[in-house]
Amino acid sequence: MSSTVSMSENGDRPGREVKDHFLFEVATEVAHRVGGIYSVIKSKAPVTTAEYGDRYTLIGPLNHASAAVEVEELEPTSPELADSIEAMRNRGIGILYGRWLIEGAPRVLLIDTKTAYKYLDEWKADLWNVASIPSPPGDDETNEAIVLGYLVAWFLGEYVSRQKTKAVIAHFHEWLAGVALPLTKKRRMDVTTIFTTHATLLGRYLCAGSVDFYNNLQWFDVDAEAGKRGIYHRYCIERAAAHACDVFTTVSHITAFESEHLLKRKPDGVLPNGLNVTKFSAMHEFQNLHQQSKEKIHDFVRGHFYGHYDFNPEDTLYFFTAGRYEFRNKGVDMFIESLARLNHRLKASGSKTTVVAFIIMPAQTSSLTVEALRGQAVIKSLRDTVDVIERGIGRRIFERPCLAPSPPLCHEATWPTPIVTHNMVNDNDDPILNQLRRVQLFNHPTDRVKVVFHPEFLNSSNPVLPMDYDDFVRGTHLGVFSSYYEPWGYTPAECTVMGVPSITTNLSGFGCYMEELIENSSDYGIYIVDRRNKGVDDSVNELTSQMLEFCQKSRRQRINQRNRTERLSDLLDWKRMGMEYVKARQLALRRAYPASFSGEGHDSEDDSFGIGDQKISRPFSVPGSPRDRTGMMTPGDFASLQEGREGLSTEDYVAWKLPEEEDPDEYPFPLTLRSKKGGISGTASPLEGIPLNGN
Repeated sequence: MSSTVSMSENGDRPGREVKDHFLFEVATEVAHRVGGIYSVIKSKAPVTTAEYGDRYTLIGPLNHASAAVEVEELEPTSPELADSIEAMRNRGIGILYGRWLIEGAPRVLLIDTKTAYKYLDEWKADLWNVASIPSPPGDDETNEAIVLGYLVAWFLGEYVSRQKTKAVIAHFHEWLAGVALPLTKKRRMDVTTIFTTHATLLGRYLCAGSVDFYNNLQWFDVDAEAGKRGIYHRYCIERAAAHACDVFTTVSHITAFESEHLLKRKPDGVLPNGLNVTKFSAMHEFQNLHQQSKEKIHDFVRGHFYGHYDFNPEDTLYFFTAGRYEFRNKGVDMFIESLARLNHRLKASGSKTTVVAFIIMPAQTSSLTVEALRGQAVIKSLRDTVDVIERGIGRRIFERPCLAPSPPLCHEATWPTPIVTHNMVNDNDDPILNQLRRVQLFNHPTDRVKVVFHPEFLNSSNPVLPMDYDDFVRGTHLGVFSSYYEPWGYTPAECTVMGVPSITTNLSGFGCYMEELIENSSDYGIYIVDRRNKGVDDSVNELTSQMLEFCQKSRRQRINQRNRTERLSDLLDWKRMGMEYVKARQLALRRAYPASFSGEGHDSEDDSFGIGDQKISRPFSVPGSPRDRTGMMTPGDFASLQEGREGLSTEDYVAWKLPEEEDPDEYPFPLTLRSKKGGISGTASPLEGIPLNGN
């Protein structure tokens, strides 16, 4: 590859070296936790910093409170960067440059947007003149997005006017950071740009409004729908960003489908969200951690159900769902309905299994309920007393007095056990409580499914359930995330890397990814409910059947399944997922500086992504584990940037090589993968000669 070009073919790009280029990543959650993008950029930072070093800088708005504890101020070592910052400071703009105190220690440039609000009206007028984007006066969030966008465009203009030898890539996340994109395009800055939408604005609003979203996606009048919901100006920013960037990407295939119809541009690729798997890694210890965390949940259950604790903890399974309180989008309505049907089927079959289902979603509360506090206090007192009497046989003594119907050491219990741990501010209108009342899940002694609604995020200082979220997840048996609208889905991904099986849907990005990657995903603890091609009732029945099937597994089968689930961790590691970002950046450079890639013999006319629909089955003589540290397939080999046509030099990442099985007798399930259409030119397919399914 030629590293330099004197002038691009269209004559408007000066010569820049594409080798050792600079990368700026722009988001509103740099060193400031607000939502999911913070998790994305923070967990991705180590692999990006390892690739770029000091050539990688994150840009975002300055939040003084969080920056004071998360950022160490430094002096820029690059003279071009130092001069650009000084030029803006001389105009009264506050800027903090330093090191983000996280793994990888990436450089960050945080801009104090409050110091630029004097230009707000001028910039709003310019935005209308340049891009015909309106901006009503009372929208503080949009005002902040406009100010940040103009400041980022200002900084990039200052920087590229000084740094004239190396290519510069600017990667923007979400519409809140996207105002700079049409500005860089209009001002013809010599910057190549990437825009990633993590969820479309209009999609989130439409799904929350009980619209049959996916079946009517191509028929929505997007301008009218955005106008009816008062977000037309925001939608204009998002759509302008999608059309002004050189490379447009989303986080999943389902969001790509959505973006094509709502934003009117087909994404160039998919950049799935990864995880820093090392953070969750427990190697062979993860089974022991499950047992330890499960004991803590047992303690909570004994207190919550005191006086009615008539079920054996050895026959009890813990299910949970968690996330933002979006009743329909997160599939809580479907989860509760399925729990009621599961309860009926367990009772009808005479099963001894008890399911305790936790719903962990923050809502407005006034205080903890008296019953929740009393139960935990009684159990704590009982445990302390028993420990003093006899530590050796304490567990048996402890279990006995907790059993119904007449606990001798307990206070008189209310009946039935409460379904919520807190007093709700608006109890009568709460959707989750109303749904539980409708299906009559009241924790009756005869119910085989018990419900605990905990309307706060978990932490170790909680007086009722003193566990951090990660520890709680490790102690559960199954995570259920039956989402209707979920662009990616970190919660089931986190379950996977901690070895906890989960249920997701084919309307979530994670579900689509796993469905495309592994043919028999349920054998590896990833159950996928079809919410795209089935009616609501059929989907609810499918979810119920999957939970019932899980309940019928023996303890040994559940242990084996957790082992298989944990082995999928490497599929979600940023070391693999980050390759998609590498491909997106190479595609952006190809489009900005095509002459730098000339003479390579690759057809670059089509740089969109395609989905290979052919399944290839390997007849393994020894069943394989999906763990590998040498050369696994990346998500791009299923539906991302066409490296074969673009010549992105990623041959080393195509082969799927399975290691020797650690416990062959315990894993009788062959792993079936999908393969993209066509291979990299000149490279033999690693699956060549293997018969297709049915042949």
